[in-house]
Amino acid sequence: MNSFKKIAVAVVAAMTMTTLVATSAHATTPALSVNGSTVTTGTTAANPVVLPVPSDNSVDSADALKVAFTGLETGTVVSAVATNATIVPALATVATPVNASSGASTISINTGTGTTAEFYVYTKTVNAGTVIVTRGGNTFTYYLKGSAGAAYNIALVAPDTVSISTANKILVRSTDVFGNPVVTSTPAVAVINGTAGAVSVSDTATGTFAFDLTAPAVVGTIGVSVNITATDVVGLAAAAKSATKFVGITNPADALASANAQIAALNAQLTAERAAHAVTKAALDTATVTVAQNKAAADLAKATYIKEYNALAKKWNSKFPKLKVTLKK
Repeated sequence: MNSFKKIAVAVVAAMTMTTLVATSAHATTPALSVNGSTVTTGTTAANPVVLPVPSDNSVDSADALKVAFTGLETGTVVSAVATNATIVPALATVATPVNASSGASTISINTGTGTTAEFYVYTKTVNAGTVIVTRGGNTFTYYLKGSAGAAYNIALVAPDTVSISTANKILVRSTDVFGNPVVTSTPAVAVINGTAGAVSVSDTATGTFAFDLTAPAVVGTIGVSVNITATDVVGLAAAAKSATKFVGITNPADALASANAQIAALNAQLTAERAAHAVTKAALDTATVTVAQNKAAADLAKATYIKEYNALAKKWNSKFPKLKVTLKK
């Protein structure tokens, strides 16, 4: 009896150890690293892993979060889904390039007879992103965002016209190769027939710089040009390194005089049209009176004719009863 109990205890202990080992293996979490260094951030949205965007159009170790599992059971399937990020199974090499258009938002890895699984996540946007990793029923969520690259594109925002002798706010928007706002490179400004003030950062969230453009005291045109230093990246759109705008210079007094002249011309036209309308109306009224008079005369003539006809007809009917004629109404 005691031997049976000992065997039962041994079996239970063995089963418990097996369960613990299985549970321990089942609970394996991935190791996170960037450029070979362990990453401890990324477990909360408030503290994401920050990755440089692949501005050179090559996804390298410095640009990507490595997610690696070790000690897995053979045949384990590891899958992941990324939002605002991209997953690739490997990094770029000379023989096998991995560029900024490579990868997908999902991946699924079957370890087969192996015990490891790994993949890489990169992003092209400074907006927050996530990668949700699933293994054996366990889900791990990690947060990441991109760090903008160097200034690559600029755009000039300026009015079409300005008034003489006025200072006007001009905006320059700057983005990296992927369109992320960036204010790391102050644009150079060149102006013809005007004066530009100092360029300063206006809004980091939109990558906007601003400067004052002062117009001269004469009517004409101002030429404004802004530019940055940027190198075109192979495989991506060419950099918009400069932008130009021609701004008209107007004189408010001239504009007011022109507007007044137009108003006067319109008033004169309106007066002439009213006079013509009055003449037309008078003619129409006269014609209306004439028509009324003609109608009255015609009605009188008709009534006189009927009266005279009926008087004559009555005499006829009285004299020749058998040959009566009908009276007119």
